[in-house]
Amino acid sequence: MNAIDRIREYADELTALRRDLHAHPEIGFEEVRTSGIVAEHLEKFGIEVHRGIGKTGVVGVLHGRPGARRIGLRADMDALPITEETNLPYRSTVPGKMHACGHDGHTTMLIGAARYLAETRDFDGTAVFVFQPAEEGLGGARAMIADGLFEKFPVDEIYAIHNAPHGPHGVLQVKPGPIMAAADFFDIRITGRGAHAAMPHQGIDPIVIATGLAQAMQSIVSRNSNPLKSAVVSITQFHAGAAYNVIPEGAHLAGTVRTFDAELRKLIATRIRELAAGFAAAYGATIEVDLRDVFSVLDNHPEQAAAAAEIATELFGSDKVEANTVPRMGSEDFADMVAAVPGAYAWLGATPGPGLHNASFDFDDSLIPLGAAYLARMVERRAAA
Repeated sequence: MNAIDRIREYADELTALRRDLHAHPEIGFEEVRTSGIVAEHLEKFGIEVHRGIGKTGVVGVLHGRPGARRIGLRADMDALPITEETNLPYRSTVPGKMHACGHDGHTTMLIGAARYLAETRDFDGTAVFVFQPAEEGLGGARAMIADGLFEKFPVDEIYAIHNAPHGPHGVLQVKPGPIMAAADFFDIRITGRGAHAAMPHQGIDPIVIATGLAQAMQSIVSRNSNPLKSAVVSITQFHAGAAYNVIPEGAHLAGTVRTFDAELRKLIATRIRELAAGFAAAYGATIEVDLRDVFSVLDNHPEQAAAAAEIATELFGSDKVEANTVPRMGSEDFADMVAAVPGAYAWLGATPGPGLHNASFDFDDSLIPLGAAYLARMVERRAAA
């Protein structure tokens, strides 16, 4: 019996677990209930459990047959601060929080893989199961690494998988090299001078400044960056004012920059600061720019990306593998793990539906046996490499 068939025998239990996690979402570094459930399942399977790695992270260690190789598998656990807009019977019970990215499914797939490997023990060496908190821009991977993840639990390779709601269903998508972009988050705070809306000449209008700066920042990609290099500058927040007849004293812009190229990343940061300084001088305002490195480029190692494609081909068939898929401008802090240890990140296509970070998103439960089998097979194959 192959791994997919065996895991399908308890797929209903895994689906129930996933839906329970979905109904009780916890955002980054608050995954107390979730990490507790993970630890309980691993302990039930006879897996050595370590809690509190990177605050709310959990690591499980399982030994197979004698062997020196150690293979890491990672899943993210956190939800998002989004109000769910589905009518699912297992919809979020926590106001303002939901699993809108499928981390409930990723956690469940890794639990399924751990159960299979614990039952079969058909591998050499050691499997290390990494359940990571706070992937959604809060630095969970960096927190685990800073807490000694790879010193306490060394691995030769590490792998992760993410659902892809755009489909095609059951198709594993991977590539060597850069696969997801670096991300910077920014906050720009403009301080002008408040005034009565009927007497604008007595103030320094931060809204006029903010709208002009927001427009000017859109020229960075179109006029300053090499058109052959991909980049995104997105302003996602604009906060100012609280009354109809008052020019406020301040305004706040926030957003994100996405790049694959280190030099372009520096150029965009420089241009944001230069534009802000120019607008401040032109209008007599004060502008503070806080630009933060949140995600590194996720750069798959060639050998491990090839292994991912090979194992997916074995499990799913060659028609269900894209071994040189297109990189995404989204970001993922698994990048910090593969910067420290050779590894590969892949997507698994779901039945097409609402996209990630959408209030109507729901994880495709039919992916659970596929993803769990892929992760388990990775240990069986790569531990013997």
